[in-house]
Amino acid sequence: MGDAVEYALEIRGLTKRYGGATAVDDLSLAVPHGSFYGLVGPNGAGKTTTLSMATGLLRPDAGNALIHGIDVWQRPREAKPLIGNLADGVDLYDHLTGEQLITFSGQLFGLDRATLRSRTADLLQLLDLENAAGRLVADYSAGMTKKIALAAALVHSPRLLVLDEPFESVDPVSAANIRDILDEFARAGGTVVVSSHSMELVERMCDHVAIIAAGRVLVSGTMDHVRGPGDLETRFLELVGGRRHGEGPAWLLSS
Repeated sequence: MGDAVEYALEIRGLTKRYGGATAVDDLSLAVPHGSFYGLVGPNGAGKTTTLSMATGLLRPDAGNALIHGIDVWQRPREAKPLIGNLADGVDLYDHLTGEQLITFSGQLFGLDRATLRSRTADLLQLLDLENAAGRLVADYSAGMTKKIALAAALVHSPRLLVLDEPFESVDPVSAANIRDILDEFARAGGTVVVSSHSMELVERMCDHVAIIAAGRVLVSGTMDHVRGPGDLETRFLELVGGRRHGEGPAWLLSS
C-alpha cells in the first residue's frame, strides 16, 4: 500500500473497559498522511488510552488501528517500525545513559553501528543534550527525560510520530526547539499526532484536531473546521462544558 494509503493512522471503533468503566467508547478517527494532528480533551477523556491502543502498547477490547494501512495488532512487526512513539507514563531504561538509550532504541529497529552513531550525535545536538549524553537517564530532569524519549522515538526515522504530552515539564526554549523539529518532520512528509492540554499550542502547531471527551470524539477535522469563527479553547469549552462562573465563596475572597 505505502504512499497510496490516504491515512497515516486510522482508528476504527477502539474500545477499552476497566471493570464497569468504559475509558474509550467505540472511538474512530482518521489522520491524513502528512498532517500535524492534535488530540485534545479534559483529564480522563481517554486520550492516552486511545494512543496506547493505536500504537500497540495496550490491547483494545474491540476495534483496530491501521498504520499506513497495516493493522498494528494483526501485523505488529510491519506496523511498529513505522511508528515513533513517545508514550506518557511509560518507564524508560533509565539505568542507561542518554546516548546508550538512543543507541539501544535504534538497535531494536536493526540500525547498523555507523548509522546509529551518526543519528545519535545529530539527535543529541538537535535536542541540546550533548552535555548530558554520558549521564544516566535516571539523573535527568523531567524535561530532559522528555527530550531523550523523543530522541529515542526519532532515531529509526519513523513515518508517523505519536507523542503524548511531549511538552509537559519542558522549558520554553526546549519546547521551541522540539516544535521546530516536529515542523520539519511534517514538512518532509511525515505525520505527527500530538496530545496536549495546551489549546494555544495545538492551535498554533496543528492543521487538524480532534476534541475527545468521555472516550468519544466530539468533533474532528481541519483546524478551521473544528474551531469555527472563534478560537480552539472557546470551541473546546462549548463542547466539553464544565466551566464554572462566579466569584467563589465569600470566605475565600475575604481579606
